[in-house]
Amino acid sequence: MHKSTFFELCDLLSPALKHHNTKMRAALTVEKRVAIALWKLATPDSYRSVGNQFGVGKSTVGAAVMQVAKAIIKLLLRKVVTLGNVQVIVDGFAAMGFPNCGGAIDGTHIPILAPEHQGTQYINRKGYFSMVLQALVDHKGRFTNIHVGWPGRVHDARVFRNTTLFKRLQQGNYFPDQKITVGDVEMPVVILGDPAYPLMPWLMKPYTGSLDSGQELFNYRLSKCRMVVECAFGRLKARWRTLLTRSDLSQTNVPFVIAACCVLHNLCESKGETFMAGWEAEANHLAADYAQPDTRAIRRAHQEAVRIREALKTSFITGQGTV
Repeated sequence: MHKSTFFELCDLLSPALKHHNTKMRAALTVEKRVAIALWKLATPDSYRSVGNQFGVGKSTVGAAVMQVAKAIIKLLLRKVVTLGNVQVIVDGFAAMGFPNCGGAIDGTHIPILAPEHQGTQYINRKGYFSMVLQALVDHKGRFTNIHVGWPGRVHDARVFRNTTLFKRLQQGNYFPDQKITVGDVEMPVVILGDPAYPLMPWLMKPYTGSLDSGQELFNYRLSKCRMVVECAFGRLKARWRTLLTRSDLSQTNVPFVIAACCVLHNLCESKGETFMAGWEAEANHLAADYAQPDTRAIRRAHQEAVRIREALKTSFITGQGTV
């Protein structure tokens, strides 16, 4: 990140990070602690090699990472990972081809060390230990809602059903109440998911099975918009590479670090920080041992949701759904 973003971040975090000097030693400055933490989060380097870069011991690096991650969550998470202006998001997705859409949702697996307790719960379908990050993103790939910490063995739909996001979408108070009429069906603001999610009046997902041309068109339009969440995960992990390989953090500390990286992702994206062309390829190479597990499609569908999806499909065919 640019120097200006770095110093702005230090200012924002300093209320939680200012340490007093003791008779024994001078406290590390806020800037040095933030720099150590960012370096550790952005590289797969060991604590020792990061410590050598900054002239501190490896335990100091470990302490700095957790102090900064917790400060980010305490002071910035609610300000930075937030829905913002829904109309701007809806217009953004409409321009990409999907009407009345407020976000795209998906889950990604973050590799972890084998936990001491209930280890088998964390083994995902690819056979490695992981923790799930579920995220809702806007049309620009910024996180608007995150949920971290479920064991890798748990299906995406179950993770989703146990979040406040699900409850609020279900109650109809997450997005403003702005319905549009598609054909003769009323459609609320929806989010887009893959086949692992339940079809709901407020969650549209692709058709599965053998498809006719109308269903293929619907799926094309949906997946074009849903790709923003996959791109967001790609950029998150390419910038904050500690998320690519098994983190040596304890099971209780991993969620803090994942959430802090999501906040940092939004900061970098909103400041237009450089994202180098080769980063994603390098990240994919680093993550080669930790392929993302496939998630079983689920068949559950809400009747009202089926009507909305059919109406959308028809409107796309007749061209009324174009923007």
